[in-house]
Amino acid sequence: MTYEYVVVPAPKKAPKVKGEKTSEGRFARALTEVMNAYGAEGWEYLRSDTLPCEERAGLTGTRTVFQNLLVFRRALVDESYDMPAPETVATPEELAAELAPVPGPAPVSAPAPVAAPKPQVMPRLGSSRDAGHPQAPRLGPASADPGRVTPFPLAGAERFDRGSGD
Repeated sequence: MTYEYVVVPAPKKAPKVKGEKTSEGRFARALTEVMNAYGAEGWEYLRSDTLPCEERAGLTGTRTVFQNLLVFRRALVDESYDMPAPETVATPEELAAELAPVPGPAPVSAPAPVAAPKPQVMPRLGSSRDAGHPQAPRLGPASADPGRVTPFPLAGAERFDRGSGD
C-alpha cells in the first residue's frame, strides 16, 4: 500500500479557550483541533517528531533550533487495479472444479528384512593359547639376542625383538 504524507508544525502557544484554566489543558485542546481538522480530510495521525533546524543568528552566525512537527498520512488509491464485475467472479466451487486432481504419493512397500550379522570371533591375548586358540601370539619376555627377527604368526608380518641391553 502506498501512502502520502503531510508534516505540519505542532502548536507552540495554546490560545485561550473558555472552560480551560491550565496551560496543559489549553495546549491539549489546540492539538486536538489540529488533529481533528486533518482527520476530517482523511489524514491519519502517524507520529510527532522533534528535529533540529539551523537558523541565522546575526549577520554571519547560525544557531540550532528544534522544531516540533506532527506527521499525518493517508493511503493513496491505486487506480491501476480494475475491480472485476461481481458476475464474472467464480465461486470457490467453480474454481475447485476447474483444477485437475493432484496425484497422490506412490504406494510404499516395506523393505526386505536384513539378516543379522554373524558374530566374529576375535583373537584373545594372554593365556588364550592354553584355552584352545592356537592363532593367538604368546606374550612373554623379549629375546636375549637384540638383532634377532622372530616370525610373527600372521602371514607376511614379522616381529623385531630387542634385547634388554639397550
